[in-house]
Amino acid sequence: MQGGGRVSAIVSQARRAPPWDLLAQGAILALGALLFTVSHWFPADMPVFGPYDFSTSIYASITFPAFWYLRGLTRLAPEARPDLWRRVSFLLGLALLYGVTQTAYDYLAQRMFFLGRIQHVALHHIGPVLIGLSMAGPVILAGGPEWLRRIAASRIAARSMAVIQQPLIAAFLFVGLFYFWLFPPVHFVAMVNPTLYVVMTWTMALDGVLFWAMVLDTRPAPPASAPFGMRAALSVAVMFPQIVLGALITFANHDIYPSYAYCGRYLPNISAVSDQTIGGVVIWIPPAMMSAVGLLVVLANIRRADERRRRRQPSA
Repeated sequence: MQGGGRVSAIVSQARRAPPWDLLAQGAILALGALLFTVSHWFPADMPVFGPYDFSTSIYASITFPAFWYLRGLTRLAPEARPDLWRRVSFLLGLALLYGVTQTAYDYLAQRMFFLGRIQHVALHHIGPVLIGLSMAGPVILAGGPEWLRRIAASRIAARSMAVIQQPLIAAFLFVGLFYFWLFPPVHFVAMVNPTLYVVMTWTMALDGVLFWAMVLDTRPAPPASAPFGMRAALSVAVMFPQIVLGALITFANHDIYPSYAYCGRYLPNISAVSDQTIGGVVIWIPPAMMSAVGLLVVLANIRRADERRRRRQPSA
């Protein structure tokens, strides 16, 4: 997320929280407690839109940023607020991340390979692209608590982001994590070990958000971490290793992911090889489409940056 250089300006715009603030935060905590209770003690009564396996960390990391974002919109001056489509993009991105992890879909993703690949494409590509397009960092900081602004302004955060969003490291992590979690021995353990499954989910989502926030940043470098040309190259470069991986899985003629047979396939009429074939196509095509979208967005950002630069130049 962006906004480290704007923290002081954002803090100066923040006002005392209105009374509904505590009520809204209390409602978030109460809903989380209710979902936790039903998930752990009355799972048969959980509706399909509720969590199959409630995760406090995932719930809090989605609901509170959404609350901070909405509160930030009320604290920023009208001219400083993002366009409506960016606001919708951010909220849709969060909703998608929540939908594939904290609803009954997560149960299905653990029992069909191709549904799990749809989940990972949502976590690593589609949701993060929507969040990256929103440029939500300054708004979240405007509505977030003081400790969040202090962390964002700290040297540790700045240095960590400089390393993680160094272009070559960012591309290696983005592609490497996709390959790592689909390496058959690792994938088997992740699918049968609840703790490792959560780690897999977290790393896919966090890496996706960090990568696409860097690529889709509307600002030139500096203050952005990489030049526009490098970001355009990255959006294309990460596409090809994923196409190769998708093709390898699509054309495999034997079961390379036995954990789904071990746990029981939700759709038993779909064979292991057919499940893999569909999953390979999901790995192959949607990520390539997201890379193409990313490239188009970067090119549009280059054009807008050039227009702003020309407007700032004095006429001869």
